[in-house]
Amino acid sequence: MDADISLATAPFRDPRYAPRRLEVEHRAGGEMVLGNPTPYAAGFQTLTAALEHWARAAPNRVWLAERSGEGWRTVTFAEAHEQVRAIAGGLRARGVTAARPLLILAHNGVDQALVSYAAMSQGMPIAPVSPQYGLKTANPARLARACEVLRPAAVYTDDAQLFAEGLSAPQLAGLPVIASKAPRAGDIAFEALLRGPSAEATAVPADHAKYLLTSGSTGHPKAVICTHRGISLNSAQIDACFDDPDPPVMVNSAPWSHSLGANSILHMSLHRGGSLYIDRGQPTAARFGETVRNLKEVSPTYQNMVPAGWMLFVDELESDAALARRFFERVRVLQYGGAALGQATADRIQAVAIRTVGEKISFASGYGATETGPTACNVHWPNAVMGLIGLPIPGTSVRLVPMAGKFDFRVKGPQISQGYLGLPERSAAAFDDEGFYILGDAARLVDPGDPAQGMVFDGRLSENFKLASGTFVGVGDLRIGAVSAIGGAVTDAVVCGEGEAAVGLLLYPNPRLAPAEVTVAVRAGLEAFNAKAQGSGGRVARALVLPDAPDAAAGEITDKGYIAQALARQRRADAIARLFADPASSDVMVF
Repeated sequence: MDADISLATAPFRDPRYAPRRLEVEHRAGGEMVLGNPTPYAAGFQTLTAALEHWARAAPNRVWLAERSGEGWRTVTFAEAHEQVRAIAGGLRARGVTAARPLLILAHNGVDQALVSYAAMSQGMPIAPVSPQYGLKTANPARLARACEVLRPAAVYTDDAQLFAEGLSAPQLAGLPVIASKAPRAGDIAFEALLRGPSAEATAVPADHAKYLLTSGSTGHPKAVICTHRGISLNSAQIDACFDDPDPPVMVNSAPWSHSLGANSILHMSLHRGGSLYIDRGQPTAARFGETVRNLKEVSPTYQNMVPAGWMLFVDELESDAALARRFFERVRVLQYGGAALGQATADRIQAVAIRTVGEKISFASGYGATETGPTACNVHWPNAVMGLIGLPIPGTSVRLVPMAGKFDFRVKGPQISQGYLGLPERSAAAFDDEGFYILGDAARLVDPGDPAQGMVFDGRLSENFKLASGTFVGVGDLRIGAVSAIGGAVTDAVVCGEGEAAVGLLLYPNPRLAPAEVTVAVRAGLEAFNAKAQGSGGRVARALVLPDAPDAAAGEITDKGYIAQALARQRRADAIARLFADPASSDVMVF
């Protein structure tokens, strides 16, 4: 490629976005309502409507693929449609259809997708829970609480032996169990369901399709009601962000027990007639090799990873030219979620792209919650700036209400959940007087004079605090600024210091780096950050690098994809005590 092309001068590869459209309503007191008037198609309003369409329109195109030895097990749209109808009939013949859900204890896989769509086609909701709930090492109370909320009618597992502990839980006693592998006596073998007889879909748009567990910052599980219409229209809204005639190709590992993987990845691939290669890798040093293996074989057009994954992947891209050529061959959009991706990491990725194909690749990010579909906002224009949550997607309105020096962020749209299973009062309280869903999060405009430049997540309204001096600490800005200053040596931070004399940080390390490398980068980054900080509330006085990653199973990462600061501070109380101890221990950095 041209050696003169730089990060500043390189053109963007066309991400094939539709034109950005925004309507702004200014209200009294500084309140604003942002809306996106872009039309979107509403032809698919049940989850199997898209499958029926693509089985006719592109019968031989691969919808799902998963590893099978050295190769891939693939299922085309026509094959999936036929098998879903057969499984639906097999469920009906065995009496496994009900208004109560099919509990799913399984890792992402083709069989799970097929049995899920079969159950949903018959008006039986599914309830995928984290596979961790059913493993031998799991805390049984977590599955027990989930079952109390969900009251399942039956269970699906991809491996009855692997999940034997979970399946033996008293709350599941007597329920029909469908197993793809190692079925026990009395279990229904998945293979037997494939023999039918076939059944046509009977679900209607208003039917409950999924119950997805969320605890937010409370730690107590709630089951978010996801209807056929809501999930389908959210995929249509995302589709309308693009002007792209080609179906997407994705390699993705996001768990289907969460709304991003379940709705914005799995169902969006179906809605758009795309191909999803199921990745069993994870963004950890021990498991990321599987992701790299898959991306050496499959060139995606759209790649979504959490920042920890991108931080691992950029090292691979920089050291493996063949991998870089394969990856950048046709990718048009790079997406991150779960936390803020550092600008330094993104710039390194862009540098490899420029060196490999002479173009920058647009970085997207978004915002939402399980209750919002999940997608309420996203970046849908060429972009290389990290930290944005974008603008409302088509058909969605965002109400920004001034509160405590921030904008309280509220959402309205056809994808918004009606609430929580069995909690009518809690469901009603989740909406304001105009029917906007209240997330409890804050946002701010990148440029108050030009709302079209997008928004930035500004933390939880409940997460900010005051120092002992009474100085206010804005957690969102401080966290993003400090993590960006440190760069790729850490993946995220917990901001601490309520009632203390100064601010401290607990930092999650990049697992690919040696502890000494992380320490050097943290010290240098925070010294640079503090040099520009204003006031004691914006300066970091102490920092401690944690020994491990954030614990998603404990809720340290919320379903909305960021660190639950208050819960993390509660779980890391011992580390916080060490952070502020006087005198400071040797592992605490003092600035």
